[in-house]
Amino acid sequence: MKFISTRNNKKEYSFSEAVIKGLAEDGGLFFPKSIPKLPKEFFDRIEEKSFTQIAHEVSHLFIDDIPADTLNSIIDEAINFPAPVIKLSDDISILELFHGNTLAFKDFGARFLAGVLSWYLKSENKRCTILVATSGDTGSAVASGFFNKENIDIVLLYPSGKVSSIQEQQLSTFGNNIFAFEVDGTFDDCQRLVKAAFLDKELNQDHFLTSANSINIGRLIPQSFYYFNAWKQTKKYSKDIIFVVPSGNLGNLTSGLIAKQMGLPVSYFVSALNKNDVFKKYLDTGEFTPVPSLKTISNAMDVGNPSNLERIRFMFDDNTAQMKNNIHAYSFDDNETKAAIKKTYSEFNYILDPHGAVGYLAAQKDKTVTANKSYYIVLETAHPAKFSEESEQSVSSKIIIPPRLEEFLHKQKNSIKITKDYDSFKKEITRILISR
Repeated sequence: MKFISTRNNKKEYSFSEAVIKGLAEDGGLFFPKSIPKLPKEFFDRIEEKSFTQIAHEVSHLFIDDIPADTLNSIIDEAINFPAPVIKLSDDISILELFHGNTLAFKDFGARFLAGVLSWYLKSENKRCTILVATSGDTGSAVASGFFNKENIDIVLLYPSGKVSSIQEQQLSTFGNNIFAFEVDGTFDDCQRLVKAAFLDKELNQDHFLTSANSINIGRLIPQSFYYFNAWKQTKKYSKDIIFVVPSGNLGNLTSGLIAKQMGLPVSYFVSALNKNDVFKKYLDTGEFTPVPSLKTISNAMDVGNPSNLERIRFMFDDNTAQMKNNIHAYSFDDNETKAAIKKTYSEFNYILDPHGAVGYLAAQKDKTVTANKSYYIVLETAHPAKFSEESEQSVSSKIIIPPRLEEFLHKQKNSIKITKDYDSFKKEITRILISR
């Protein structure tokens, strides 16, 4: 399997090169040269397969430069927690993706990436620094996955005052090889700083930099695993299944689209957006106009310039008509989100986090617009305890914080405050890396 840049389909890379580089030299994102197809037998016998067996079979189609047994071991260690589908009604279920170490869906990709990248670096005797822009959950998942990994330093950039208090505690309390930068700006400013660092020749000559954001292809492939596993759990309910994906940087949606091109029998996807709706506007108009992100209670989706749109445009050759056949998009505000949390608790005794609530709203909206009889699977991307203030206000009930999340609340925050100016960031990161 070879990978190419979304901006140059001539030069080919191995999976290890794509993962280690993170971003192509031309600024493009890595993508498979061709999407492999799963055989019909895979889907016919999928009920017989465990979650990790599904992951083994899917990953081997993309990754041929890690021994098969080693890759299986990496997956078994990384994905050692479930992704259950919880049925709410006859036409809607919730896919719970918050059973990992940091209680967010990012644990799947971050732990897998930590395993494969550590193996590559060890085999090549290299040291690297991973730069991560985060709007909340990515940073803590990457920090947890890479904590105390040999020859790897993690630099997290998060927007000051724009993540939940629990998320900030998770981001800023690991220590050792994890460094948290609190940026006076938005997530888009954090993402811009990371991309600028990758394109900084001087910085890259002195230090080996790579990424663990969803711009890294090593994050997207493992996120496709749970789409297959969820379909396995729900195919008995309907042959017409739709996945609803809370959307920010569009990495999770891209993974689902990859799964569909591999043969996953789903009708289409619903992109659930908050007021940061540049993707919906792009689908509606065919014009992409990045804008400053707006702060909402579903903060992981507060993205005004989603990186993975470049991959989606590449997949569909920038044909918005084809995209709209595969993706329906809807956006909602905070008041609607809070009402959805209250409604699902009242009707189903189920507490959603704000991101899952936006997904639930999008499922209901799509049902109304299309008037179809499809079965909807809403991705619940984080445990509601990570957003306890918003969720508790809506349900008037105390949310029990899991012990592995509670322990972060008693640790000392240690972050480096910087402006959104690139020169100040470069100065601070250089100071840190020289001392390592």
